[in-house]
Amino acid sequence: MIVFAATALILLFIGLYCVISKRNMIKTVIGIEIITTSVNLNFISLAFNGEQTDPLVASIVLISIAIGAAIAAFALSLIINAFKQSGSASTKKLRRLRW
Repeated sequence: MIVFAATALILLFIGLYCVISKRNMIKTVIGIEIITTSVNLNFISLAFNGEQTDPLVASIVLISIAIGAAIAAFALSLIINAFKQSGSASTKKLRRLRW
């Protein structure tokens, strides 16, 4: 159980590093998905009692995975539109656009 919590913490730091340091929008979305994965792993590791996992937590994690997939698809569609407008997936070039 401690191994899963430590892995979730490492994944959280990797995701935060991706979100904070990268200027590419696709890498930022990947970082957000890594953070979501670490939160789901932490929920599962805390609900594991040695032989089985609480079914309520498992259903919450499944709903979280579905919501995360929908958010990632929406964010990637916004990135595609921004790429068509600016010609780059960088956030610096996106700032030059005026709406």
